[in-house]
Amino acid sequence: MSASKIPTAAVLGWPIKHSRSPLIHRHWLTRYGIEGDYVRHAVAPEEIGEFLSGFAGGPFIGANVTVPHKEAAFAAVAKADAVATALGAVNTLWLEKGDLIGSNTDALGFLANLDQYVPDFGAGGGPAIVLGAGGAARAVIHALKTRGFAPVYVVNRSLDRAEAMVTRFGPPVVAATWQDVPGLLKEATLLVNTTSLGMEGQPPLEIDLEPVQDTMLVTDIVYAPLETPLLKAARVRGLATVDGLGMLLHQAAPGFERWFGVRPEVTDELRRIILSDMGVAA
Repeated sequence: MSASKIPTAAVLGWPIKHSRSPLIHRHWLTRYGIEGDYVRHAVAPEEIGEFLSGFAGGPFIGANVTVPHKEAAFAAVAKADAVATALGAVNTLWLEKGDLIGSNTDALGFLANLDQYVPDFGAGGGPAIVLGAGGAARAVIHALKTRGFAPVYVVNRSLDRAEAMVTRFGPPVVAATWQDVPGLLKEATLLVNTTSLGMEGQPPLEIDLEPVQDTMLVTDIVYAPLETPLLKAARVRGLATVDGLGMLLHQAAPGFERWFGVRPEVTDELRRIILSDMGVAA
């Protein structure tokens, strides 16, 4: 098979040069002996609509979609699955009879990551706190609703954005401010950071975890650094923690299955490959 005919998927974003998705998918292609490829493809925001409208005539059999294009992808597809419709965002694209179809696997990736490391994390439900009200928060809120967490407090500096999540998802979502956090922490069973605070190059997320229950689980969707200041503080406090790398790995699996016909496993070997690329010892 010539190089031009090799089935190729891509990750679409702007910028996209730092995406580790090609490492993930190329590992799976090699592991399962599949002839194919997966590449980064930068698309400027002003060009994404035209690019997606011509997707069926382009070089890719499918794509992942990352910031800032997830909402544009949702608007462009002929059909979106139930989760993508609930979130108003698409992160996985494929073609069916020439039509562009969209899914969102972020919620699945979030839950699969927690299930892998804390299998009983959702057994008791209870109050959850989600920090941030952006696109990632939508996926997390949807995921927590499906697992019976209630109430789900959405904390954001701009209260109107948190209130928009209440409008989108309804009960049990409750809008809250950063000033409310100390009181909410006393009863919470789960704390999730979806903001960029704590990410490399960003200010740390500073929260006093002393008042929380000893059984509270803390997770951060940020994975660079692998242990964010929030996770470090939680570990020092003796709390269970889960880093954000697994969400990236698990959300990639459904797309790979769509494009290449094999449901891949998220293994320790794959995690080590990504950590090595990050310069982190496994």
